[in-house]
Amino acid sequence: MSVKSESWGSRVGLILAMAGNAVGLGNFLRFPVQAVQNGGGAFIIPYLVCFLLMGIPLLYIEWASGRFGGKFGNHSTPYILDSMVKGRILKYIGVFGIFTNVAVAAYYCYIESWTMSYVYHSLAGTFEGMSQSGVAGFFDSYVDIAQSTTGIPFEAVIFYILCLLLNTYILSKGLGGIEKVAKIGMPLLILFGMILAIRGLTLGTSGASDLFPDANAWDGLNFLWTPQYSSLLDLKVWMAAAGQIFFTLSVGMGTIHCYAAYMKPKDDIALNAVSAGFMNEFVEVVLGSLIVIPIAAGYLGLDWVIENAGFGMAFQTMPYLFQQWGPLLAALAGLFWFGLLFFAGITSSLAMGTPWMGFMRDEFNWGRNKGAWSFGLLILVMGLPTVLFFKQGVFDEYDYWAGTVSLVVFAMLETILFSWIFGMKKGWAEITSGADIKVPSIYKFIIKFVTPIMLIIIFLGSLFKPLNNDWSGNISSLFSGNGWKLDNGSIIKTITHAGIREKIALATDPAVISQLEENIFYINIARFLLIGLFIFISSLVYIAFQKRRREGRATL
Repeated sequence: MSVKSESWGSRVGLILAMAGNAVGLGNFLRFPVQAVQNGGGAFIIPYLVCFLLMGIPLLYIEWASGRFGGKFGNHSTPYILDSMVKGRILKYIGVFGIFTNVAVAAYYCYIESWTMSYVYHSLAGTFEGMSQSGVAGFFDSYVDIAQSTTGIPFEAVIFYILCLLLNTYILSKGLGGIEKVAKIGMPLLILFGMILAIRGLTLGTSGASDLFPDANAWDGLNFLWTPQYSSLLDLKVWMAAAGQIFFTLSVGMGTIHCYAAYMKPKDDIALNAVSAGFMNEFVEVVLGSLIVIPIAAGYLGLDWVIENAGFGMAFQTMPYLFQQWGPLLAALAGLFWFGLLFFAGITSSLAMGTPWMGFMRDEFNWGRNKGAWSFGLLILVMGLPTVLFFKQGVFDEYDYWAGTVSLVVFAMLETILFSWIFGMKKGWAEITSGADIKVPSIYKFIIKFVTPIMLIIIFLGSLFKPLNNDWSGNISSLFSGNGWKLDNGSIIKTITHAGIREKIALATDPAVISQLEENIFYINIARFLLIGLFIFISSLVYIAFQKRRREGRATL
């Protein structure tokens, strides 16, 4: 007995769900940090160029591919790709579209659970009277399961499981549940963001102290929005901007394909794709740049922000800064900030469950409950190591391979497939079919030539990342005959643990050496789990292919 196919309840719900998929923690945690670390205003120009030349094309490609596959009853990337181009190997390229979501959700839900915990602690007044180092220490204690002193035993594990249960329950309600969360979460996210952004805009020099007498929130804004044109020649800035596009738009994951597969054959995708993309950009570029950096600069000074900008600022610095506003406003600011992050997180993590559920429904007739709870169980098995062994690097290893490398590889392969194998003629017809706007014809050229070249450059740049990320210097070195020196962050050197082994070679403390060697052990376990997950999903795709062949539905 086949399971009834679902569809979106409304266009607004679809756009908000798509925007919620894109708007995630990276909009508020990663974007401002990337901007600070890559020249402030100099970063914005390459970022917007990459959005137009890579982000928008990838949105068109994934929306078009998903809707096309949905015409044949396929709602996950293995058989969406299979419906576009016949050939056994292509469905295994589509495995990335399920694998990436499961692997990313495993650790993404952990970050999401931090926001739940910090909402509780903000309202409970836990941070009241804490010094900046005390707030930072609280986070370190939170993620150290063995020695946590946050007040709740195994707090990180408890909130992770609660967060996972909430995600699973909503997923079990199908597209309707996701749509309701998007309709509530996205407006609240924007409202909370606007309140905090107004505070960032009006802070000025009122947060200056004896320790930081020159602190000025406007310095942070000026830094972010004043272009430094000399940096535009630095390939490092362009690579960082291109990388941010992947994180911010959730392209190269398979979630957009899945969402679009539930659309009707003649539903618009052109305007929908642009609407969701630009809503994400508004949240990221406008709200994302008006909260963390200005508020931190307003209390701690721009020099401090430039020196200390990092992912952890959201949890290790912001609660301390909120305390400067008094107990009541601090509690409200904590609710708004971590509530904002929670809604940004859950709208993205819910999207990550749909490819698995769509695949299991299409191929094995699993209903919503079975699909959702099996996804939750899979995330629990894959995700608990990121919670229990966060300090040993398991979390970062998942993020690198699943949240970075896998995205680039899949985006590169699907773009080449769409443009050159499926064919730009059919691809363009699919993009423009039912369109409520006229898609600029220049994008036909961009999708076929510019976007694939950019993605290949990004992949090769990740594979052969130069020492110290010094692109200009290493290119000069290569042409002068001195060779190309790889950075420890390159894919090639990461495989061999070059960075950790270098630290071991330089270390003199036996305890430090032992800890680093232990980290290698846990990182290898993380890789084993990721490889095992990819093989497991590939096996399911193979079983599904055999099932389709027996039923006369398979293509060779």
